[in-house]
Order: sequence, then C-alpha cells, then structure tokens
Amino acid sequence: MGYSQAQKERHREEILSNAGEQLRSGGFSAINVVSLMKSVGLTHGGFYGHFENKEDLLDQALERALREGRLTQKLNASPKKPSFSRYVGSYVSPKHRDLKSSGCAIPALVSDVSRRPKASRDIMQTHIDGFINTVADYLDGDRSKANLAVAAMVGSIALSRVMTDDAKASEMLEATKAYLLTLEDDEEQG
Repeated sequence: MGYSQAQKERHREEILSNAGEQLRSGGFSAINVVSLMKSVGLTHGGFYGHFENKEDLLDQALERALREGRLTQKLNASPKKPSFSRYVGSYVSPKHRDLKSSGCAIPALVSDVSRRPKASRDIMQTHIDGFINTVADYLDGDRSKANLAVAAMVGSIALSRVMTDDAKASEMLEATKAYLLTLEDDEEQG
C-alpha cells in the first residue's frame, strides 16, 4: 500500500512536530528514531523516505522547534497589539518557565546546540538574530539594549528551569523582568 504525496507530507509534519516537542523537553539525546516514528503510527523503516539521516532530522526538528516557540507569532495572533512590557511579561514568567516542551526553544536548547555541528549552530544563530531584531524594534532600534535584553530573557528562563527552589526561581524572573522594563523607560525618557 502506497502513500499519496499529501499523506507523506502530513506524516513528515507530524514527525517534525513531535521531534520538536521532544527536543524542547529532553534535548537532542531524547530523540529516538524508532520511538519517534512509532509515535506517528509509522515504522522506523519509513524514516529514510522523509529524511536523509538522523542529523537531517535533528536540524529540521531544531528549525521547527525554534519557529514554533516564537513568542512574537503568538502575541501577534492575539487581539491586543504587543508592547515591550507585555512581550517581556509573557516571556519572563513562571508559565513560560514551566512550558519546556512548547515554550521558546532557545533557553531549552542553547547548551545542547553549543555542542552540535555548525549547521545546527547556524540555525540557532538565525533565530537568535531574529529575536534580537524583534526586541530592538521595541527599543527604538537599540541593538545594544536588545542584545542585553535577549541575554537576560533567555538566561533567566534557562536558569530558573534548573532551580529547585520555586521561590528563588520566581524571584530571579521578577528581578529580570523589573530590570528589563527599565530599558523601555530609558527609551521613553531619552
């Protein structure tokens, strides 16, 4: 029994979606081809009909995870026009901290990607650049402040995810958020 091109594409999308979730929640080592293919109702024999090799899958799953976790897309889809304070408040939050498998993939994967081949790091770099550009737009194009803001946002989520004391993790997020909002105040006063 053969599959139509449309069915093949649907399966590919399911594979990439599941792989992206697995990446965000467990890192690159969490992806097992046999169990991934089984999760979408296929045998592992069909894997090579969709991907050249496991590295190809991992890079495409990374791209997917980074794209799906973009806060800008989620905020722009809502009826309210996003402001910098809303953007920061959504990103630097306990809710985002706890959304490991569906939140922003940058804090979830930054450490793993640093040890991956250049192709994976290039994919991450593209998304970090996009993140910085988005934040710079909120800060009147100030890339220096945008770089600082992105580092603080990503770092606060990554660090708060490993902290075992919820109160201290929340304190870190609140302090980061409060500081970041002063960057916008500087823009309004300057």
